[in-house]
Amino acid sequence: MRKLSLNIVLLFWGLFVLGQENPHGDDFMLDCTNCHTTEGWEFVKTGKFDHNTTNFDLEGVHEVTDCAACHTSLVFSEAKTSCVDCHTDMHNTTVGMDCARCHDFKSWIVSNITEIHQLGRFPLLGAHTTADCASCHTSASRLEFEPLGTECIDCHRQDYMATTNPNHVQTGFSTNCIECHKIEAHEWSASGINHDFFPLTSGHAINQCSACHTNNLTEPLSTDCYSCHQNDFLTASNPSHQNSAFSTNCTDCHTTNPDWNPAEFKTHDNLFPIYSGKHRGEWDKCTDCHTQPENYSVFSCTDCHEHNKSRTDDNHHEVSGYSYNSNSCYACHPTGDEKSAFSHNLTNFPLEGAHAATECAACHSSGYAGTSTACNSCHATNFNQAANPNHVNAGISNDCATCHDENGWTPSSFNHTVTTGFELSGGHAGKQCVDCHQGTTSSASSDCFSCHQANYNSAPEHLSQGFPTNCLQCHTVNSWDASEFDHNNTNFALTGAHVATECAACHTNGYAGTSTLCKDCHINNYNQAQNPNHLTAGISNECETCHGTSNWTPSKFNHTVTTGFELSGGHAGKQCVDCHLGTTSSASSDCFSCHQANYNSAPEHLAQGFPTNCLQCHTVNSWDASEFDHNNTNFALTGAHVATDCASCHTSGYAGTTMLCSECHQTQYNSTTNPNHSAIGITDQCDDCHTTNPDWTPAAFPNHNSYYALNGAHATVANDCYLCHSGNYTNTANTCYACHTSDYNNTRDPNHATLQFSTDCLSCHSESAWTPSTFDHDSQYFPIYSGKHSGEWNSCADCHTQASNYSVFSCIDCHEHNRTDMDSEHRGEDGYVYNSANCLACHPQGRADD
Repeated sequence: MRKLSLNIVLLFWGLFVLGQENPHGDDFMLDCTNCHTTEGWEFVKTGKFDHNTTNFDLEGVHEVTDCAACHTSLVFSEAKTSCVDCHTDMHNTTVGMDCARCHDFKSWIVSNITEIHQLGRFPLLGAHTTADCASCHTSASRLEFEPLGTECIDCHRQDYMATTNPNHVQTGFSTNCIECHKIEAHEWSASGINHDFFPLTSGHAINQCSACHTNNLTEPLSTDCYSCHQNDFLTASNPSHQNSAFSTNCTDCHTTNPDWNPAEFKTHDNLFPIYSGKHRGEWDKCTDCHTQPENYSVFSCTDCHEHNKSRTDDNHHEVSGYSYNSNSCYACHPTGDEKSAFSHNLTNFPLEGAHAATECAACHSSGYAGTSTACNSCHATNFNQAANPNHVNAGISNDCATCHDENGWTPSSFNHTVTTGFELSGGHAGKQCVDCHQGTTSSASSDCFSCHQANYNSAPEHLSQGFPTNCLQCHTVNSWDASEFDHNNTNFALTGAHVATECAACHTNGYAGTSTLCKDCHINNYNQAQNPNHLTAGISNECETCHGTSNWTPSKFNHTVTTGFELSGGHAGKQCVDCHLGTTSSASSDCFSCHQANYNSAPEHLAQGFPTNCLQCHTVNSWDASEFDHNNTNFALTGAHVATDCASCHTSGYAGTTMLCSECHQTQYNSTTNPNHSAIGITDQCDDCHTTNPDWTPAAFPNHNSYYALNGAHATVANDCYLCHSGNYTNTANTCYACHTSDYNNTRDPNHATLQFSTDCLSCHSESAWTPSTFDHDSQYFPIYSGKHSGEWNSCADCHTQASNYSVFSCIDCHEHNRTDMDSEHRGEDGYVYNSANCLACHPQGRADD
């Protein structure tokens, strides 16, 4: 049985080989046993075929979907991979064609709608996060989510119009809602107002706009506290802000806390320190010192301090101008310091460091007036006696502050690294100034050789070999002996084979002036090179163009990058001289320049005038594997052209073949009858209306408007030609009535045929729709769309009481008056008769005073 089954498989395979059609497509070459059993052609879903080896992995519900549901033709290469190829667009193109933006392979149900919405053009914030989708997307019940406007007013115009507190329309508020409302808020009320330009916090956190905006809500208000709180300032009594001449800048003392509390006069310390110094924490309220709340310029010192007048008088009996009162206290003790009224820190020489503990007389030896603030005026002796270094001999500046500060002479604050840019480290550390600076501080150079020339001259071979005088190339600042020359710090870093090369191999004439050009060392290698012969081929002697420092071979020359011509296929492995005859510039990248002989000997190339651009038909791998891709020319083959024999178009050879449709299809153009293209002057530019599809169908007619403009409702049926032409494109009428005769004859309100309405439909109707009608009743007959009759009727029959005759109309059936009243009111009017014709005769505009 097994042998028989195998024979069946071989039989079917033999049929395919013998030319039988493969049901899965001619290019389908997978082993049949991947999906079928040897007992028959029955499909086994659990076969060996792994769908994930294709460009469409099976995930979610696709894993359990029947294969034939997607592969309807069994030609697997015809299966599409886009969702919309298999699944109907339930959203009617309102959300685009990329289903994967919202759906996955597990289910059509979307579980993260809010997150998806956040990635769109209108992220959901505030009240929008809890809104029902259908409240904005009115067609959501049909699964259509048409694009909406993103401006607030697009949805909230009714809210804008209906708001009365304040009235947005009358006040002329902007329709850009986010100027006042926060998009992240959950309500329109004051708590959702975007008042960031003046934060409503603390005492300002009020929900009634009119509390501040007393007049017009759009009237700009000042952000200055006093502009709103002037009355609070004027009525304040503890203390009296007005009497005490307090600043009207409220924030000097107050925050926005309710009731202005707690208040703090932050700048009081500028007048007298109460938040710092000895008075800090010694008072509870302003009136502890300011004993008259109505006048804060009055204050008391003597009421608080633990001394009496007798004792204070005794302590101040030598003070000139002393008086026992608070003003005198403040005059001599402005900082509250009981020991001294004088603060040296208030002068232009604050006492810091060692100066703070210095006796006054030590500096003010000649009195307190005119004492110099220059250091050397007091410390000249220290300067003159300084020995390490000797300041006088070294020419050091007598501006002591350059190197010293008030804390002490030592250690010096002079930073040699920062000031001079020369760090004293290694062997330089601990040196005295005079070790390097001979005579003056400007006598030393940062160049090593300027100090260490003697070391250089006595070092082995330095002079004879011409070593560089830049000592740091080989030595460090720590020691002369720890020398190590790093060639990579020169302009010729050692890499590749140069690393292990002996110095003398390159520096044959000493170390100075050694060339860094490759050719100066390797000219022999260049002259002796044979593959290719560099001299004969005219190759540059700039070795680094093709070679690296590791070795000469393989060469790093990249033919593709350097010349733009890749050596692949038949060109791979060629020697330079195979293409470059004489010099490297003698070869062209044009195939024909090398392969003209191949072209001339090829069948029909010369006779048929084949292009000399070989790559149009051949590859670089082989001449025989030729396949001309017409799509690489400027005339791609599509539609019926794909299966057309070459000779059908290239009747006179392959060169110069026209690409104009009319040159090949003039006969079809001339023979058309429905419509007759030539007779009605349709252009012979065939591609204006036709594609390359077989039988010229379907055809478009983009210049229809040149014959009959498709506007309004006609534009929506532009693709359904048969609806108007009924298959006859030659004699189609172009008047409304010719197409809409049935509409005209069947109209009953009013009856167009009976009333002999004009057959010029456009006199009443538009091309967009039959209704609403645009019949100009007002200017031709009687105003019913304007004046007092506007909105007072529903249909024509309200006035035209005889449907068969619209010349009959009634006025008296509608108006709220009776004949008795009208007869009385018109008594004395000549020719008055109580009927509609007389009403119109006297009141042609429908006004009582006509």
